[in-house]
This record gives sequence, C-alpha cells and structure tokens, in this order.
Amino acid sequence: MTYPLQTTLGSTQTDPYSHLVQRIMRIEDITWGQEKQKFLVRYRGQISGESTEAYDRLAESLRPLDVTPLFRIESGRHTVILIKGVIKPKPANPWVNLILIILTLLSVIIVGTLINYAGPDTQEVSQIIPFLIPALKNGLAFALSLVAILGTHEMGHYLAGRYHHTAVTLPYFLPFPLPPFGTLGAFIQLKEIPKNRRILLDIGLAGPLAGLIVAIPILLIGLSLSKIDQLPLILKSGEGLSLEGNSILYLLMKFLVFGQWLPHPVNYGNLPAFLYWLRYFFTSSPIPYGGVDVIIHPMAYAGWAGLLVTSLNLIPAGQLDGGHLVYVLFGEKARKAIPFILIALFGMGFIWPGWWLWAGLVFLFGRVYAEPLDTITQLDSRRKALAILGLIVFILVFTPVPLLGLLGS
Repeated sequence: MTYPLQTTLGSTQTDPYSHLVQRIMRIEDITWGQEKQKFLVRYRGQISGESTEAYDRLAESLRPLDVTPLFRIESGRHTVILIKGVIKPKPANPWVNLILIILTLLSVIIVGTLINYAGPDTQEVSQIIPFLIPALKNGLAFALSLVAILGTHEMGHYLAGRYHHTAVTLPYFLPFPLPPFGTLGAFIQLKEIPKNRRILLDIGLAGPLAGLIVAIPILLIGLSLSKIDQLPLILKSGEGLSLEGNSILYLLMKFLVFGQWLPHPVNYGNLPAFLYWLRYFFTSSPIPYGGVDVIIHPMAYAGWAGLLVTSLNLIPAGQLDGGHLVYVLFGEKARKAIPFILIALFGMGFIWPGWWLWAGLVFLFGRVYAEPLDTITQLDSRRKALAILGLIVFILVFTPVPLLGLLGS
C-alpha cells in the first residue's frame, strides 16, 4: 500500500518510505509533515524485534535517500520520524589540537612554576635562578600530571566514540595562563548525534572514569611526597593562605596516607567531631587556624584538580557528562531537575561565589540535554549499573568549597 506525499509544489509522488519502515515496524497510522514542519513523515505503531537492530536496518536503507530516522515514544506508542538529511562529518584539522595542547602545557608549566616560586621579589637574575630552578621542576611535575589527567579524561570520550562508530574530534585543550591551574580544561566535540542512550552513556561516562583512574594514583603519589605542617594562628598583614576544598574521596585519601582527618583543627569547639566535620565539609569554616594540614606536593595538587574537574563535569545538567548521565537514566524527567540544580548552585554561591558563575552557565547552556536518535532503546542492566556508579562517583568527588583564599589584614 502506498501513500501520497504532498510536495511544496502541490503535486504528489509515490511514498518511497513506508515499505522500508514496514520491514521493522507494524504501522498503525501515518502523518505527513507539512512544509513548515521539520519532519517528512511520522509513523506510529509497534517496532518488531530488538530496537537497536531495527534502527540500524532502517537507517541503512534510508541513507541512499538522504533521510535520517528518529525513534521516539509518543503517547505510549513507538514512533518513527523521518527527517531530511544525513549528517556527514567533516574531517577536523589535527594541527589545531596539537597547537592547543602545546600552548596549554606551556601555560600550565608557567602557572605551576609561579605558584611554587618561593624566592625574592627582585629583577636580579642571579638571585632568582636558585629559586626558579626548583620551582620549574615542581611546575613541570604539576603540568605533566594535570595534562595527563585531562588528556586521559578526553581520550576516554574519544575512544568510546570511536568504538561506537560515532564521529568525534580529538581533544581541544584550553590554555589560560593564570592561576589556579593555567588551563580551562579540555573538551571533545561530537560531530554527529549518538545513536541511542547506551552509546550516549558510554561516551559520556568514559571520560570521568578514565580521568579518575589516572587522577587517583597521581594524587596518592603526590600525597606520599607531601608533608604535614602547622597552619598559622593568625595571618599578618599581606600574608596569604590558600586551602584546597575537600571531597569525600579526597578526605579518605588523605586519611589513607596520613592516618588522620585533615585539616585537623586545634579543637572541635563545642561540637562533636562528626558535626564539626559535617559543617567544615560543606562550608570550610571555621578556618582551622593553628591546626595542622597537608602541604601538598605539586603532583598532589594536580591529582586534587583532577578530582575537581571530574566533579564539575558530573554536575547533572545539560551537555555536561553528568547531564548525559541523568538523561539516559530518567529521560525527559531529567529536565525537571534543572530548577532545583540552579537553586542549589545559587545557594552554595553564598559560601563559594564561584558557584554563581556555574549557576549562570547552567541557566544559559545547561537546560538542553543531548537527545539521541533512538530514545526507544533503554539501558541494559550493565549500563544501568554503570550509570549508578557515575552518580556515586559524583557524590564522592563533589567539592562544596573548591578553593578558599585568605588574606591577612
């Protein structure tokens, strides 16, 4: 049976699609798109067999017609929507990726060296060099460790994409020659829409897990090279103190290496230890003046930064890795969480103002989730477990107060 297709000129032509769709679906009704609509034709009914195999068969048969199928569920029924065009990814220029990673490495080395420089503030080269050489050594340790973590994170995305035959770019690193890290991170770009939720999860979660696999041993090695020292009782005028924030995982790793919860205050005041740590974890207050803390080695700083980057990427919003995670788990319901995420980020901004920037970014860019071509195919049990693991990782690495800078008056 064929169905007439109205063209923009008002003539009709034989339906070239339905016999292809009927191979994978029992069609119950057909709706043809009008000129102002964004689809050619929509079929409702019941897909036969495994939806992933059905999608591959239909997409392959429609490709010569320059048509892409979308699998959706509408009003409880399987829906196949055909849209004009097939994405044909264009090759990227790898020289751009190479130049950016070189610039980022130089940028991170410079910042790492400046952070670790402990010499005099003078223009006399002879006085600077004895302090500059060890600072450069530490800067290199920091830069190589951090770039390795960021690179592994992005290569996790890249390799997962290639494994699933989804076109992705090589990592783009972002140099930013200012503290605290000398970089704004890195990203890859999906050059085509992921086929289904399973592939979207694999690509989205591969990055954080791969980066974490590298960040944890770097952090452990860095902590083993670090030392514990006493914090000042007061900060004199012009003196500064920077405290890195704590995640559950970072606290546990410091305890594993040093055998105590750090930073360790002089006393807990009038609070039980558990309540003190609960308050300090979420607010980084009161400042543990006079207590002890770990003075972290540059490798430990890079490892800590790797945990922080992982937590920021796993914020469950929009195009972030965490956004992909909640979308594949909850589908369209994930959008309902955005107002609560914005309220949470805005509220945390009163403790650490940097969260206001993230609230703004989520408001502007985080309300649109990546929707795969096939939303009928659900996660299998193994991937559901992986998705839950991703949520657990987010809880373990989330840092309520990432950095705390103090200045004496």
